[in-house]
Amino acid sequence: MYNLTVGNEVFQYPEGATFEQVANDFQDKYDGLIALACVDGKITELFKRVTRDCNVGFFTLKDVIGNKTYNRSATMLLLKAVFDIFGNDSAQNSRVEFAVANGLYINSQGRYESNKENADKIKKRMYELVEKKMPYFKKSYPISEARKLFEEMGMKDKINLFRYRRSSSVNVYEMDGYYDYYYGYMLPNAGYVKWFDVCDYEDGFMLILPEKKEPTKVYPLKEQKKLFTTLKESEDWGSKVGIATIGNLNDSICAGRMNDLILVQEALQERRIGEIAKQIVERGNVKFVMIAGPSSSGKTSFSHRLSIQLQTMGKTPHPIALDDYFVNRENTPRDENGNYNFECIEAIDVELFNSDMTRLLSGEKVELPSFNFKTGRREYKGHFKQLGKDDILVIEGIHGLNEKMSASLPNESKFKIYISALTNINIDEHNRIPTTDGRLLRRMVRDARTRGADAKKTIGMWASVRRGEEENIFPFQEEADAMFNSVLLYELAALKTFAEPLLFQIGKDEPEYYEAKRLLKFLEYFLNIPCDMLPNNSICREFVGGSCFNV
Repeated sequence: MYNLTVGNEVFQYPEGATFEQVANDFQDKYDGLIALACVDGKITELFKRVTRDCNVGFFTLKDVIGNKTYNRSATMLLLKAVFDIFGNDSAQNSRVEFAVANGLYINSQGRYESNKENADKIKKRMYELVEKKMPYFKKSYPISEARKLFEEMGMKDKINLFRYRRSSSVNVYEMDGYYDYYYGYMLPNAGYVKWFDVCDYEDGFMLILPEKKEPTKVYPLKEQKKLFTTLKESEDWGSKVGIATIGNLNDSICAGRMNDLILVQEALQERRIGEIAKQIVERGNVKFVMIAGPSSSGKTSFSHRLSIQLQTMGKTPHPIALDDYFVNRENTPRDENGNYNFECIEAIDVELFNSDMTRLLSGEKVELPSFNFKTGRREYKGHFKQLGKDDILVIEGIHGLNEKMSASLPNESKFKIYISALTNINIDEHNRIPTTDGRLLRRMVRDARTRGADAKKTIGMWASVRRGEEENIFPFQEEADAMFNSVLLYELAALKTFAEPLLFQIGKDEPEYYEAKRLLKFLEYFLNIPCDMLPNNSICREFVGGSCFNV
């Protein structure tokens, strides 16, 4: 018998008992289905067995890591269903490309038709596996054997990925004859994956999943056509240049092709910025360009580059930050914890902003405010503006797409742009890189360089940042006139050099340790590239330093 300390109490379990059995005994104490155990500070899958005295805690589907485990397990379940219905070739060539709202897009690549009949077949087979509680088995293979296994299964992306893996072994998951590799943990069996839906969508299918805050509810797919199109264009472009996965990127680094790739990628972004500028000018009456996007999207660099493009077309752009319209600190709303909530629209003096912009539009000369972040008060320092025939205000702020922010301005005078770092490279065919991971790494590197903030602080505040984005930015993204993806195919290989030392500083006893360890494991996939290869106007420079713009 082994002594397991759960909370402040000690319980005895026989050798060979699984942590799933232990979890079942404590499930009623948790608000949410237990997904993983934490054994002596190490995240452990529930199918693992008790082998020693230890301290045990649990993660549920309401925790970030539990939610990711659920989504990963559901993805493998869908691919297993495709394997059973359409065969191995169809399963291996299905590409898990990106997430859109509450859906995960899987491109069938023409191996099986995208229609309702096939979506229903896949869903039916998934539920059959759920009813059988089909187990996920995990086995460690030597790298050479793993590559041989995936070569037999036709998983070329995984073979290439493992070529750059430094460890001598790799964990492979198996479900009833279907083998796959996944970056992260799995649930014990398919019986845990009860909540999902599958529908046909464009050239593939959407796996619709619950959100973390309501892990047992599946809502209809939230349509986000503009976002989907932007993500699809980015994925397609990556495939055209042969950089669809990390393995492809590492190949290019080894082959000495990075300089060309960087130049082509930067040129593509510049062309897209030029296209947006052209749209603005062709509208004729645009006086206010409203730019919004989540944290670490590269809004500042984008604003500068857009302004340059507008100047080449005969316009005179003037930057304005919505932050200058913050209400005085004592009037700032507070959140449920009593902290200032700078993310909500009520933290902005919307009435004053609309008044100033309306007066500018009517031709008046207006003194614009500046916000002093040290004193927490709005100040006036003789910053006057008067709009001429070719003047355009380039306005940046998280509420730029919210109609309340500019309700008094005529629609024809506004052009709204949504910018985000929408990851367009995947680990392999079945493992996507969440967009939030790239943004978190961007912010971590920038905050350490410009604000003296360590990785622990950045990770610690990330959940709050994400809540603000979900409330104030994402609901309005489809209202944009144009979308811009600021991600660069090569950037994670550049960020790695700066991010790893920051992450290694987080100690085992810190609550941010699990996320730091996950990100370190993720960065192991990438080879480094030197940052001196990056142009000084690159959006990536906003984070690693050396930008020619004041960012």
